[in-house]
Amino acid sequence: MRPVKVVLTEKEMPRKWYNIAADLPHPMPPPVKPDGKPIKPQDLAPVFPMNLIEQEVSRKRWIKIPDEVLEKLALWRPSPLCRAHGLEQALGCPVKIYYKNEGLSPAGSHKPNTAIAQAYYNKVFGIKRLCTETGAGQWGSALAMACKLFGLECKVYMVKISFEQKPFRKMMMNTWGAECVASPSPTTNAGRAVLAEHPDSPGSLGIAISEAIEDTVTSKDTRYSLGSVLNHVLLHQTIVGQEALKQFEKLGEYPDVVIGCVGGGSNFAGISFPFIHEKITGKADKEVRCVAVEPEACPTLTRGPFAYDAGDVAMMTPLLPMFTLGHAFVPEPIHAGGLRYHGMAPLVSHVLREKLIEATALKQIECYSAAVLWAHTEGFIPAPETSHAIAAAVNEARRAKEEGREKIILINWSGHGLMDLVGYEKYFAGKLVNLELPEASLQASLKCLDGLPKPPAL
Repeated sequence: MRPVKVVLTEKEMPRKWYNIAADLPHPMPPPVKPDGKPIKPQDLAPVFPMNLIEQEVSRKRWIKIPDEVLEKLALWRPSPLCRAHGLEQALGCPVKIYYKNEGLSPAGSHKPNTAIAQAYYNKVFGIKRLCTETGAGQWGSALAMACKLFGLECKVYMVKISFEQKPFRKMMMNTWGAECVASPSPTTNAGRAVLAEHPDSPGSLGIAISEAIEDTVTSKDTRYSLGSVLNHVLLHQTIVGQEALKQFEKLGEYPDVVIGCVGGGSNFAGISFPFIHEKITGKADKEVRCVAVEPEACPTLTRGPFAYDAGDVAMMTPLLPMFTLGHAFVPEPIHAGGLRYHGMAPLVSHVLREKLIEATALKQIECYSAAVLWAHTEGFIPAPETSHAIAAAVNEARRAKEEGREKIILINWSGHGLMDLVGYEKYFAGKLVNLELPEASLQASLKCLDGLPKPPAL
C-alpha cells in the first residue's frame, strides 16, 4: 500500500515556538501612534496581558511552550502530514502534493494552536473574560473552546455576513459557552456609528475588531484576543511548520513549494516561517518557494501599498506597518470570510518586502472548483479559505507539467468546510460570481491613509 501519511508521536511535538523576528535581514518597523512615535509595551496593557505583550515585542529566536499548553495541544497534535495521491492522479502532473491536516482540531481548523496559548496566558495573568472578533467563525469557535478549557468567559463579535451565512459556527461558539453577536452591532459606539451610516452593512473584520476592543477596554477583568495578524499569534502557529519539517525529514524529502492562504496571515506564517528560517540560515536542502494566496476580492498583498495603517475601522489599534487596502475598506461578501481583512500581518508583509515569499490572488469560482476536485479525490471537504491554497497547488502542478520537471508541493490544509456548505450549495446552483476589487474602489479606500505616518524604506 502506498504511504498516505506521516504521523509523529506526542513526544516528537515541538517544545518551542519559532520567532522569525530574530532572523529578519532587516528589522521590522515598529508599531506607532498617529504622531509617528513608537508604541511602548505598557501602551498595550489595557488590551493584552503583559506576558503576551512580551512575546509580541520579543526578538528571542525560540520561546518555550508551557507544559499546560502542550497538554491541551496534545488533544489533537501532532497533526498528520498527508499525501494527496488522489489529487495527483486526477491532475496527471509530475508532482507530489502533501498537506498538513490542521482540520483535525476540535474546532476544525488551525486556529486553536494560538487560542489555547492565549487563553492560558490570560488565565495565569488573572484575566477572567476574553473578547474577540471573527470572520468566518473559525477563530471565534477556537477561542470559545479554549476559554472553556481554561475556565474563562468569552464574547465574540462575528462579521455580519458570515453570521448569516454560517449559523452553525455561531452554534459551535454557543455550545462552548461563548456569547456571539453579529457585527456591526448596536451595543458599541463603533457598531452604532457604522449602522447609522450603513444600516445594511455586511460588516468587516476591521469593524468587528473595533467593537471587540471597545468592549475590552470598557469591561472589567477583560482582555482582547486576536486570531491572526500580530506577532505572538504567528509565533504560536509555527508549531505547524516545525512538525512538517520533522515529517519531511522522516520521508527523506523536502518541498519545492510551500503554500498557504492569507487573510491576516497566521496559518501561512505557521507553515512557512520554519521553512523560511532554514532558507535564511542556509539549512534548507534546496531553495524553497513560499507562496501566500489571497482572494482577488481582497487583494491586500498583491495590490495594496505597504503603509502604516490601523487594524480596525475606528482606529483603536496602533498603526501597524503592513500591506493594506485601507482600514475603511469593506470587502465584498465572498464566502471565504476568514480572508476578508483589509490588512496583512506585519511579519508576513515584511518577509514579502524582503522577497522571502511570493503572493498571488485567485478568483472565488476557481477556488471552489479546486475544492470540489479535492473533495472528489481526497474525501475531505475544504473550508473556502483552504480552497485558495488548493487552487494554488493545482496551478503549481500544471506549471510543473508545462516546465517538464518534478515538484514537491506542501500546502497548509487550514480547516474543513463542514460548516461552509451554503457556499458549496450556491456554487453548484451557479449562484456564485467572481468578485474583483475595482481600481477606483481601491483608490477611494486608500484615501483613509492620508495624513498617517509613512514606514521607512528597506
